[in-house]
Amino acid sequence: MINNAQALAAVGPVTGRRIFAIDTAIVVFLLGVDFGQRFTFGVEGLLTGSTLVMFTVFPYFLPSDVERPRFASWLLGRMAIASLAVVAGMIFGRSIGIVLPEIFRFLPLALLIVAGIASFYLQLYNLLKLRPER
Repeated sequence: MINNAQALAAVGPVTGRRIFAIDTAIVVFLLGVDFGQRFTFGVEGLLTGSTLVMFTVFPYFLPSDVERPRFASWLLGRMAIASLAVVAGMIFGRSIGIVLPEIFRFLPLALLIVAGIASFYLQLYNLLKLRPER
């Protein structure tokens, strides 16, 4: 019976570049679109904005097999994704009922739920998978 260490030794080193935290970047984008679409200065806006900030910063500290980039450059990229998503959400919110049918109003939140479930599964899998002892 072959174990994980023998299988990794047989394959050799991985030469492809793996992207760090791409699944949470999709969640950040969809959360930003939803925040931009429903932008308010009330309690709802405060809660959604703080959630957007948390999903922008905290994934850097999740356990990962991939080497982490520098925090400042990684955060700058995440802030760019969030900012573009908020602007896209504002444009999307203005086009509902004029260019797009009214039912599209719920599309960003529905996609956000699906992406959040997929991201949760991937993070849980990475956290719980067996790692060979070195």
